[in-house]
Amino acid sequence: MVTRVVVSVLLLPLLLGIVYLLPAVAVPVSIACICALAVYEALVPTGFVKERRVVGYSILLAVCTPFWVYWGSDPVVGRGAVLFYVLALFLEGMASQKRLKVEQLGGAFFIAVFVPMFLSAFVRLRGTEDWRFVILLPMVVAFCSDIFALFAGMFFGKHKLAPQLSPKKTVEGAIGGAVAAPVCAMLYGLIFQFFVPGIMPSYLVLALYGFLGSIISQLGDLSFSFIKREFGIKDYSNLLPGHGGILDRFDSVIFCAPLIELLLYFLPVVR
Repeated sequence: MVTRVVVSVLLLPLLLGIVYLLPAVAVPVSIACICALAVYEALVPTGFVKERRVVGYSILLAVCTPFWVYWGSDPVVGRGAVLFYVLALFLEGMASQKRLKVEQLGGAFFIAVFVPMFLSAFVRLRGTEDWRFVILLPMVVAFCSDIFALFAGMFFGKHKLAPQLSPKKTVEGAIGGAVAAPVCAMLYGLIFQFFVPGIMPSYLVLALYGFLGSIISQLGDLSFSFIKREFGIKDYSNLLPGHGGILDRFDSVIFCAPLIELLLYFLPVVR
């Protein structure tokens, strides 16, 4: 627990520096790095795909996606990239002498497409008018939900939530995360409004973001736990001491970021 807290404290200034001090392109660069590591962790440590070229093609597509979003490239470019990626996968499959299975190619495609597309929500959020406020909302909601779910489970947990996927998660922990996330979202809005004049968030909307974000964050966590249990691993890697791998840390954020983006579109939080 101490190691986990120390790593989080050390990473916070890095995160703030990337978002608020560096040029806008730093966001897609950072997301591309996270996507590359996430795709690698999902395919290699699990043992799901061992063919280096397939892993390489998948990482390349994942790295390119945030920049495609950042530059607002023509949809034809994206469709062309996916076309060549799929062709490369099938060529590798046909040349592998049946070492590569169709489900491996399908799994590689699934991971290489959905992870970077979901995380690229941060790139799109960076391009909005109120980006300084909204860009960190997915992380605030997801991480606060994770933290308070952990503590609520430790102190009050009695009923297992999904024992076959994540033995330590409890119903009480899930409720604690869903209750705390709206409060943390509103507190984030209050702090931001105090330090940044001109920002007038709707606290009722923030509470809704927090609640819905917590629900989908916990579903994201369980989804990636489902993958880990499928392959019999505890963590995707040991890149982040106390946390595990990139996927262990960002599993909830991967789902929360696109949800917050959708909510901002249909129900703006800043007046």
